[in-house]
Amino acid sequence: MPARATDGRRAAVLGSPIAHSLSPVLHRAAYDAAGLTGWSYDSFEVDEAALPGFLDRLGPEWAGLSLTMPLKRAVIPLVDEISDTAASVDAVNTLVFTEDGRRLGDNTDIPGMVAALREHGIEQVDSAAILGAGATASSALAALARICTGEVVAYVRSEARAAEMRQWGERLDVEVRTADWSDAAQAMRAPLVIATTPAGTTDALATAVPERPATLFDVLYDPWPTELAARWSMFGGAVVSGLDLLVHQAVLQFEQMTGHRPGPMDAMRHAGEKALAAR
Repeated sequence: MPARATDGRRAAVLGSPIAHSLSPVLHRAAYDAAGLTGWSYDSFEVDEAALPGFLDRLGPEWAGLSLTMPLKRAVIPLVDEISDTAASVDAVNTLVFTEDGRRLGDNTDIPGMVAALREHGIEQVDSAAILGAGATASSALAALARICTGEVVAYVRSEARAAEMRQWGERLDVEVRTADWSDAAQAMRAPLVIATTPAGTTDALATAVPERPATLFDVLYDPWPTELAARWSMFGGAVVSGLDLLVHQAVLQFEQMTGHRPGPMDAMRHAGEKALAAR
C-alpha cells in the first residue's frame, strides 16, 4: 500500500556521508512537477548506530526514505517487510511507510539499472563484464540476471572479492566467471560493460577501448564524463551514465512514496543535469 498522497508529507535521504547526494534535487523537482506543494524532501547525515533511533522518532507525516551507504544493509532488521528484489542482494535503498505505520523495504537500484539500459535500447545481451566487486556490483549482477542470457565476467582485485562475486552469481542464478583486475582491458570488448568502481579507478582502461565499442554503463555521475566514458563516446559506443541510473531509481522511489504514477522523469533528469553543471 503506497503512502497517502496528501499535503504536509515528508521524505528524505539518509546516509554518511550525505552532502554530495543529488536525491533532494531530484525529488523536489518531482514534487514541483507533480504539484505536490505540501511535500518536502531533505537529507540527513545518519550512520548505522544512529539509524534505529532516527526511524523511531519519525512521525505520521513521513512517507518514505531513500537510503544510501552505509545504511542499505543496516536497515534490513528494522523493516517490517522486504521485497524480493531487495532480499536478493541484501540491500534496501527505499523505505516506504504505510498508513498503519509499517515499514516496507525495497531496492529500486536493480530495476533502475534495467530501465536505464532499456532507455538506451539494451533489452538483452548474451554476455557482459562487470568492473569491480562491491555493493553496486551485486546490484549489477541482479540486473543482469534479468537481461543477460550468458556469462558475466567480473574483474576484481582479490580472491576474496572473486569468491564473493561467484557466491552472488550462484544466489542470483547468473553464470559468473571471475578474472584478475590486471586483465580488465579484455572487458572492453564485451557487449555490455558495467563499471561499478570509485572515481579514477577505470581511467587507465580508457586506452583499451576498441574502435567499435558496444555499450558502457558507468555508474559514476560526478565528475562526468569519466575518462573511460569520454573515450567510449569518442569511438561511437553507447554510454549509460550514473545519472541515468540515479534518475530511474529515484522515479521509482517517488512513485512508491507518493502514489503518483508515472513519475516526472524529464523534470527530475533536467534538475539533476542542472545541479551537476553547477558543481
